[in-house]
This record gives sequence, C-alpha cells and structure tokens, in this order.
Amino acid sequence: MTKYVVMTGGVVSGLGKGITAASLGTLLKSRGYKVTLQKFDPYFNVDSSHLSPYQHGEVFVTVDGAETDLVIGHYERFINGNLTGRSDVTSGRVYATVIDNEREGKYDGSTVQVVPHITDEIRNQLLKFDDDTIVIVDVGGTVGDIECTPFLEAFKQLRVLAGADNVAYVHVSYVPFIEMSGEQKTKPTQHSVKELQNVGIQPDVIVCRSDYPLEAGSKKKMAAFCNVHADCIIENLTCDRILEIPLMLEKEGFASAVLRKLKLEDRPADLTEWKSVLALAYDTRKTRTAKLAIVGKYVEMHDAYVSLYESVKYAAIDLKVRFELDGICSDKITAETLSQLDGYDGIILPAGFGERGFEGKVLVAGYAREKNIPCLMIGMGAQAGLVEFARGCAGLKDANSHEFDPSADCPVICRGLVPFKKGAHATILTPGTRLAAVYGTDRIDMRHRHRYEMNPEYEKDLTAAGLVVSGRTEEGYIDAFELPGSKFYVGVAFQPEFESKVGHPDKLIRAFVETASKPIKK
Repeated sequence: MTKYVVMTGGVVSGLGKGITAASLGTLLKSRGYKVTLQKFDPYFNVDSSHLSPYQHGEVFVTVDGAETDLVIGHYERFINGNLTGRSDVTSGRVYATVIDNEREGKYDGSTVQVVPHITDEIRNQLLKFDDDTIVIVDVGGTVGDIECTPFLEAFKQLRVLAGADNVAYVHVSYVPFIEMSGEQKTKPTQHSVKELQNVGIQPDVIVCRSDYPLEAGSKKKMAAFCNVHADCIIENLTCDRILEIPLMLEKEGFASAVLRKLKLEDRPADLTEWKSVLALAYDTRKTRTAKLAIVGKYVEMHDAYVSLYESVKYAAIDLKVRFELDGICSDKITAETLSQLDGYDGIILPAGFGERGFEGKVLVAGYAREKNIPCLMIGMGAQAGLVEFARGCAGLKDANSHEFDPSADCPVICRGLVPFKKGAHATILTPGTRLAAVYGTDRIDMRHRHRYEMNPEYEKDLTAAGLVVSGRTEEGYIDAFELPGSKFYVGVAFQPEFESKVGHPDKLIRAFVETASKPIKK
C-alpha cells in the first residue's frame, strides 16, 4: 500500500521546505524505496503558466507538458527521475474541479462546501500506488495561513483513511537565535505545532531550520512541549550548498525517523554517487576555469533561471571547472553597451516570452558570432540567434518573428502547427553535426515550451550563408542549428536544462561548459 509523508511549514515562509522534501526523497531512494513527490500550493492559479518569474521564479515544464512550480525541478534533480503534472496541485485546480463537478451534477444536488467536497478533492489529487512507493507531500504556505486550512483538514483525515502506519507528519519550523540576549528561542516552533494540533495533526518529526546548532535545552523543550520524541527533532542548519543538505539530514537521522513512523525497514543508505558529486564540488584541484554570462530579461531574480543555473553547476562539477556565472539584463543591451560582455568565455541566451529584451538578445548573438565566443541559445534565445544570422549573414534585413510583427515580410520565426508546444517532443538530429555527436544518437526527446517555430521556408537562404540545421521537428520545422567552424554556436528550440539531474548534467550544456572553459594557468 502507498505510504505518505505529509510535510508542513511553520513560523515563516521560505524555509527551504521544498529542498527538505527533495532531500528526504534522496535519502529514501538511497535505501531502495520507490519515491515520488507532490506539491500542494494554496494559491488559486490553476498552474504556473501565468505566474510572473519575478514572483515565483521559473516555470518548470514536466515531460507531459505541465507548467509547474520550480520546486518540481528540485524534486526531479534530487531523486534523478521525471515527474508529471500530477505532482503540482494548486487550490485553483482543486476548486475548478469541484465547480466543474457541481455544474455537471456529480454531487446529486448536495450543497457544495469546503468540507467534505474541497477536502475530498484534495485527497483525490494524491498519487496512489499499490506497491511500497512513498509519496512525499509538500504542503505549501505556512501553518496558520487561512488559505492552508482546507489542505491541513484534508491531510488530517488522511491518517484515518489510509491507516496510522501509512502516514507520517513532518513539520519544518524555524528556530531563531536572539543575538542581543544570546538565546535560542523555541517558542515560535511551539506555537506553530500548537496551530497544527488545533487542526488535529500531531507532527511525528520536527525539522528545525536554524542558523546555529540546536542546543540540548532547545531539543528538550521542543520534545516536552510539542509531544515529539527527542530523536525525531532534526537539526537542519543553514547551508550555502544545497547538495550538502541530504548528507546533513542523513547524519541527523531524518530518514530513519520517518521510516520508523511508517513501520518500514531502515535499510542501509547508498549515497556513494551523491558523496562523489559533492567531493568533486569541493575539490580545489580544478583544472579549468570559465567566466560565463546568462543574458536574459529576468536575471535580477535568480530563481527565474534556476534550472539553468543548476544545470551549468552540475556540468562544471563533472568537468572539474571553476566557474563564474553572471546575469546580464538583455533589455538594457544596446550596440553601445555590448562591451560589457568583453572577457566572458561563454554566453547563454535563455528561453523566455515577450518582446522586451529580444533585440538585446539579437545583438548579443551577433556579438558572440563575430567574436567567436562560445554561445548556447535556448528557446527564444535560439529564435534571436536565427533572426540575427538571417539579418547579418543571409541578407534578410527584414527578418523578424511573427510574435512581434504579425505582418512581417520575412518571418524566420513563425506560428507552428501546435498552438503551444509543451513537454517532451522529438527532435530528429542531422548525422555528422555537432549536436548529433554531443547526444550520440539521431533522435532525442526534449522538453519544449514555446508558441513559435523556426521557419523552414528560409532554410535555403540560411544554409547558403553557412548555417547548418542540426535538428528538426517531426513536422519539419527547424528545431536546432549550429555554425560550423565556430568554437560553439548552437541554438535549440528545446530547453535542455530541464533534463539535468544531480550527477547527470545534460550533455549539451556539459559540452558548452567544456568548450567555454580554459586551462587554469599554473
């Protein structure tokens, strides 16, 4: 039967509950258990498709085309597996489903209410398995927030419905240190647990986020006042490197405590690969170095490109490259300010939507091409690169995108057959190209998220000017291109960063970092 770990957050938001959940997934999987994760968010957006990157960071795309919260990306990277749209559930989706059911008469004339209809639907969204899979349920928001109440009520009932030994409750809370008095304070956690108890949930494990190690007295107080065994109070110290967190939590006995509550065997953990990746990350004997730039319009917000940052980091770790990765705002790029890119060993033009910053990306693509700087162009970044090449090399001075000029005379970027291409789609690679060599195959299935395609009607003009089409969609659109003779000049419609996992960087991003890096001078 399916086992569930329900994880809630207390005191303040932004504690890293998602990373804690992902870390637990890593630790359970290292013991041979089947693991999956689900995020339940209290906001009323149906999904993340219309959320501003400035508010919620990137939109992570799953293989089945769902546009999800960025934490789903952390889950996938940590458990080295692919999730689906069912792993991201919002209040918007739950309420929309209930309202649709009511309109279709599925409730037999009942008065539709939060309890039982909303709470039942929340539980209906839970992933269910017949085997020994453990589902880690990350409940968004902070205990005490009014919008969290239906979720807490639904998951309170879960223990009764699924069985006491099939559900464990984990509460992630903040333990502050008051520097003026030199005291560690457990009272916020006590109050947060009391809020949970008022709902009817007694936490089995408390994960304490803190900047300082937990004092023995603090553990003793929390054990007494929160009704939790002392060995189930887990220290989770602030850490600069998120890859350390699973190992820190393993040392604290986090997974073991959870397995005891679920009445499951605590098997030996095999964290060999994870430790190997971390050892490489800490290894000071780097052989190469690279100074890289991401040129996009959301660079002020790190989380807007978090999968890309993580993917580059994993590639650099694997290659023993010491790297810098700077964000440069594309909508502030002009011909006069291109000199700020001098000194960079490689440039990434990321995916995006909207006209703002597009011409800046076009300028940067031209700068990289002319200076022969390794350049990886992704999604809209690739569209900008194609527009630049059409204008600068193929004599198509009016080249543009239908997205910004529906009446463009030379639409090298056009509307595709699919109104909005999302999720995993096939790219047929051209034999003998760099892209085919990188992936070592003639076909790849990569995640897309775009409405416009690179127009095959201009392929003759582009290839005559020296561009090579290295990948096509099954419908015949250009899905990837490259420039022979350059160090690295590759544009792809898909987003390879979504495929990277800890210890398994995407091959294209790895190839880019390898090309852009240079030996460290002794």
